[in-house]
Amino acid sequence: MERLNGAEVLVRSLEDLDVKHIFGYTGAAILPVFHALNKSGIQIVINSNEQASAFSAAGYSRSSDKVGVAIVTSGPAITNTLTSVADAYGDSIPLIVFAGQVPENKIGTDSFQHISVEGVFREAAKRVIQLSNDQDIESIVKDAYHFARSGRPGPVVIDFPLDKQQREHSYRGTDNDYFKKVYSDDKHLSEQQCKEFFNLLLKSRRPLLYLGGGLNSEEGSRAVREFNDYLRIPSVNTLMAKGVIQGKDELNLGMLGMFGTPYANMIIQENDFFFAIGVRWDDRVAEKVGFGIGSDIAYIDINPEKMHQIRSERSPKFSFIGDASVALEDLLEYAKKNNIQLDIKEWQQRAKDLKRSWPLDYNRDSNTIQSAEVMDLLSDYDDPDIKITTGVGNHQMLAAQYLNMQRPKSFMTSGSYGTMGFAMPTAIGVYFANPQSTVLAIDGDGSIRMNLGELHTIASLDLPIKILMLNNLSDGMVVNLQDASYEGTRTGTERRKDINFARVAETFGFNYAERISDQKDLKQGIARLLGSDGPCFLEVITDKEEILFPRVPAGKAYKEMVLGPYIKRVSS
Repeated sequence: MERLNGAEVLVRSLEDLDVKHIFGYTGAAILPVFHALNKSGIQIVINSNEQASAFSAAGYSRSSDKVGVAIVTSGPAITNTLTSVADAYGDSIPLIVFAGQVPENKIGTDSFQHISVEGVFREAAKRVIQLSNDQDIESIVKDAYHFARSGRPGPVVIDFPLDKQQREHSYRGTDNDYFKKVYSDDKHLSEQQCKEFFNLLLKSRRPLLYLGGGLNSEEGSRAVREFNDYLRIPSVNTLMAKGVIQGKDELNLGMLGMFGTPYANMIIQENDFFFAIGVRWDDRVAEKVGFGIGSDIAYIDINPEKMHQIRSERSPKFSFIGDASVALEDLLEYAKKNNIQLDIKEWQQRAKDLKRSWPLDYNRDSNTIQSAEVMDLLSDYDDPDIKITTGVGNHQMLAAQYLNMQRPKSFMTSGSYGTMGFAMPTAIGVYFANPQSTVLAIDGDGSIRMNLGELHTIASLDLPIKILMLNNLSDGMVVNLQDASYEGTRTGTERRKDINFARVAETFGFNYAERISDQKDLKQGIARLLGSDGPCFLEVITDKEEILFPRVPAGKAYKEMVLGPYIKRVSS
């Protein structure tokens, strides 16, 4: 046992947890921790603000099997971080945030830069901890790390008063295995449960897999791919599950929901057995778009609260609370042991025909570059190791529709919370977790401005991050909504002045920065972006009047999907 100050205990604990990078922004109330980090082997990445720091830390988690760590100071740093923590909570992303705080005896007073961390994060984090001077820092830090990734993962915020950082504490070097065992979840399906599941499945002639973010891990992806290599059931996925199954698999019909692919939204209307795995039944899939299917439902998820809700609302014929990858392995083992085979050739062919007959499309006769055209061209780029982040808006949904991701944890986007400003800071975390991969941030002119300072972070650290910005001089998704709901009256969604963002990136010191507005330059521009080294930025001027299709209007059923003027049936 050693005696160290609280800041040093924190850093030693992070080293024990094999933390290699932290993201943050310093200040008076967290200086002892940064000083201790300076004497460690942990790399400190300084973002342009605290929201970006927590986004980067969450990006580290989203794209790897580790837990990202953000360290910020007190007061406004805490409130700046709130949005990123709420975003991670909504998408079930493990994250640890250490927040500096005034000395313990000043908590609850009008002390400079004091705010209640528990009050700020109570509804936005999996757990909030306020350290007091008699608590064991090492145990709390190590426990929080494993708690954040257990069950339904989520962010943990730890309030760290300045006097506790400075005061001496005990450090024991407790083995991490103890904390791993506390949160291990090895619950398996019984033989009887497997039998009940397959009794339902074997009665089906048109089964459909509905894959969610709970499978977006190496273990989850491997389990569902092996399960479906054996059974070959057509599948659809949520936004958070892109890459869980190979995007080009002919039985993978892509994203379901309000802006889902036409074939995904069609096939759900025809299935008779709906197997939902690791999903949270997002309202853009299940409620706003009218979840009008009459099929039997099976549901596996690790979150007991969500299971209780779905059992009361959907009455699934089969349900299981536990790790989805473990459950799928159990089902596959049972199927092989009992030589279970599915005879669904007609349904498999129907899925293939839908995917071929109703391709995504856009206005190919326009003289202005279409955002969908950019995503279509990008989909031809074949790099299994690419990691993509997106902002929020039409570009996000088009990327989800068009891009065929080949691996899990390869498509990082803000799903539940829909946070603009997500793409660039998240890409920074993704890079540090995956320095061998190509990292591409896709953003819109509205979303990118929310964290524009991360251009400086990327340039100053000389990070090989590629940014593809689609600039339609408006908030395109909201414009589409305004046009539909307010007879074309557009309030607060259009830019009066055209700002050259590529020139801004060039000023920051990007190695490659280019602006394209002519269609004939587009294909080569994308090739230059993807082929250049160091920080790269391509700005593409796109059609302000482009409308995102297909879409299912709010409150409507899948059968009322609007395909628009360009998506049409083609002959096989």
